[in-house]
Amino acid sequence: MGIVVESLDNAVSFFLELGLKLEGRAMIEGEWAGRVTGLENQAVEIAMMITPDGHSRLELSRFINPKAIEDHRTAPVNALGYLRVMFAVANIDDTLERLYKHGAQLVDEVVRYKDAYRLCYIRGPEGILIGIAEQLK
Repeated sequence: MGIVVESLDNAVSFFLELGLKLEGRAMIEGEWAGRVTGLENQAVEIAMMITPDGHSRLELSRFINPKAIEDHRTAPVNALGYLRVMFAVANIDDTLERLYKHGAQLVDEVVRYKDAYRLCYIRGPEGILIGIAEQLK
């Protein structure tokens, strides 16, 4: 999953608080990079975040050239396209308290789905839509 942001530092800080680990940061540029993305003269700073289980990665990108041209961050959850990512957390209340300190805002409320999950959507840094779910035992 990849997310384009304006402030890579703020996004990294937010996802570190969520429990991901910073695998590395790098500048990606050059002719080869443009052939992958279709953007000529691309220059992008990325941070690779890894989930606590080590099985998944999240790529955070800050485009320097060309600049980001569209903004889908405030789209509702039923908009077409890739808009959100969901994470499993051990304790949803504790996670929310920690993320509020990084500017997270609850979209509506935390709900219970049967006896299986407590879950919600939040807006993270720059309005990024994130889902979090706590499995009930």
